[in-house]
Amino acid sequence: MKKTELESFIKGFLLFFISLSILVGVLFYFLYQKEILSKENDFFTQMRICSLTLKCDKFDINFEQKNKNLTTYKLLKEDKSLYALFNIESSNDFLLKISLKKSYIKNTIQKIKRKFFIYYFVVLIVLIFLSALFSLYTLHPLREALLLTEEFIKDILHDFNTPISSLKLNSYLLKKEFGNNTKISRIENSVSTILALQNNLITYLQNQPLQKEKFSLKEVVKNRVDFISKIYTDILFEFKIEDRIVMYNKEAFIRIIDNLLSNSAKYNKKNGKVYINFKDNILSIKDTGIGIKNTDKVFKRFYKENERGIGIGLHIVKKLCDELGIKIDIKSKIDTGTTVFLNLQ
Repeated sequence: MKKTELESFIKGFLLFFISLSILVGVLFYFLYQKEILSKENDFFTQMRICSLTLKCDKFDINFEQKNKNLTTYKLLKEDKSLYALFNIESSNDFLLKISLKKSYIKNTIQKIKRKFFIYYFVVLIVLIFLSALFSLYTLHPLREALLLTEEFIKDILHDFNTPISSLKLNSYLLKKEFGNNTKISRIENSVSTILALQNNLITYLQNQPLQKEKFSLKEVVKNRVDFISKIYTDILFEFKIEDRIVMYNKEAFIRIIDNLLSNSAKYNKKNGKVYINFKDNILSIKDTGIGIKNTDKVFKRFYKENERGIGIGLHIVKKLCDELGIKIDIKSKIDTGTTVFLNLQ
């Protein structure tokens, strides 16, 4: 089960389970109160019989002096105990007081609570099972939609190969025939952009564990800066990095750097600048571009603030950073620029 599917399953399960648990809990509470009331009525019936026969094993018998404020033939509560007052035919001054022993009341309530707790626990187990089935059932259309999307993207990527190969071959032949030419360079840069998009889509589809390897941070970043700077010739890239050996999946790390550098150039101002620095284990990429309005949303899939792009670049960056254990942070100001920080500790 993929991350998106798992997240949907958990949310659906919790929503269904918590809602039904609360509903069942309220129902059991009213049933519990009804059971207590029923027991109290049984006790009162037994007290009335006791007042006639005086055979009262579970009751305490006492006498209460008559008073106009006292209520007879009704179950009363006092200090967590139950009692009732009854008239004595041979006496005009006293009433018969029959009380239920506190220990018996406590034991009775505990038995009722234990019974309802067992019932509620059994119902919760059933609800867990039903919630899981419900979540899986509602997840089925999502899984089909995701599978259809992935198959569609795979077909597109496969169809990309032929025209891209043709473009690369023909640009190579044109360059060989006419030498270095601005128009040919633009074609090569466009092909490189399409290849970068293709790599992003491939990364988006992959969910395999990434193998780590040691490589030079300075060498990799410098190579990617050289590559991106050829595509965006009007942007000035300033590079300042101390050499350091890091251990990540190299291909995934390159995808991160390519996306960040490409965004810094793509959304920059005319003749803008991009500053790449590494200090205190923090790799920063700063641009003088248009800025980002909602930095808390940029990592969401398909989120974008303008017409350019398809909104998966930074989502892929965040996904790869999470897999590599790299903490990423973004600070931005509209019309001033954006800085991305990668913590490589």
